[in-house]
Amino acid sequence: MTSLLPWLALGVAVAAAAWLWRRSRGDQRALAESRRELADLHHARETQWVEEQTKQQAVFNSMIEGLLILDEDGRVQFANPTLGQMFRLPRDVRGLTLLEALRLHELQEIAVRAASEGRVTGFELQLPGDNGRVLQVNAASVRDPDRAHAGTILVFHDLTRIKQLESVRKEFVANVSHELRTPLSMIKGYVETLLDGAKDDPAVATRFLQTIEKHADRLTFLIDDLLTISQLESGSVALNLQSLDLREQVAAVARDLDARAVERQVRLVNEVPEGLSIRADADRLQQVLYNLADNAIKYGRTGGEVRLGGRRIEGDGVEGWVADDGPGVPAESLERVFERFYRVDRARSREQGGTGLGLSIVKHIIQGHGGEVRAESTPGRGATFYYTLPAVP
Repeated sequence: MTSLLPWLALGVAVAAAAWLWRRSRGDQRALAESRRELADLHHARETQWVEEQTKQQAVFNSMIEGLLILDEDGRVQFANPTLGQMFRLPRDVRGLTLLEALRLHELQEIAVRAASEGRVTGFELQLPGDNGRVLQVNAASVRDPDRAHAGTILVFHDLTRIKQLESVRKEFVANVSHELRTPLSMIKGYVETLLDGAKDDPAVATRFLQTIEKHADRLTFLIDDLLTISQLESGSVALNLQSLDLREQVAAVARDLDARAVERQVRLVNEVPEGLSIRADADRLQQVLYNLADNAIKYGRTGGEVRLGGRRIEGDGVEGWVADDGPGVPAESLERVFERFYRVDRARSREQGGTGLGLSIVKHIIQGHGGEVRAESTPGRGATFYYTLPAVP
């Protein structure tokens, strides 16, 4: 019995050692498993953070508004690409102060106001020396949980296009009002004169009524042209495209204007080659040719010549033109002659009975066909108006 005790103790010791070893191995495996789980969790959170940052960056980069984020010290933390395009920034401005980055004291004042007041909205900023570009700036202060100022966010909206449209609208209303006022004033004046007794003189009454009719016709032409432009700009005019012979179309317009040309002693010359076919709306093309040729007759040289030509150009297109040999168009007016109500010589235009909308109608019709218009002129040697249209293959 005594001899078994050492062996029994040894067995217990070995069993205990084995148990401790197994437990240690289990603890090591559990610890390793915990470490793997912790690493996986850390990796997942890091991946999620990267994905969120990527999404946030994609959102900022795709914004049409300029975005600028300042830290609590007023230094740039982030500026999206749109902001760089708005201000034409040549470099990365992170780390710079707002004044160093954009060099505008107005923005510095906005940032200071936002930091103290919490928010600044609707501030309109005119960019210096940048063709009248206007930005709307909204700023907000970022607060931490302790309500302390932690930074500022500035958002920039480009209002340039809206301001341009507002300007065009105001100019259009002013021009329409002016164009309507002149004939209406004339009509009213002659009617009042007739009522005051001029109607009792048949010769005077006839002359006055003829003048009233002339100005009433001018009002009618003006309203018709305004409606035409409105329809063309709204896209409500459906073009009936068909194969047309440009020489035949020019000949038809020349016949319509023959009496007016004879009155001004102007010779109309059709220089369009035979067989030059185009795809166009016949009625709208007649309107284009009539307006261009009528202008050339009215503003060209008395006893001169108006040439209407055309040729094939590269890219399956046709270029047509109407040229006169009159005084021409000043260089500063060439880019503006297709604007609504623009007149090179206002007094002469009204004397000739124009509405100031003919060339604008020409531009819209040609653009509706996918073409372009332009004018070239040498002062004293006439003007040439070009238009392009798709050719028939």
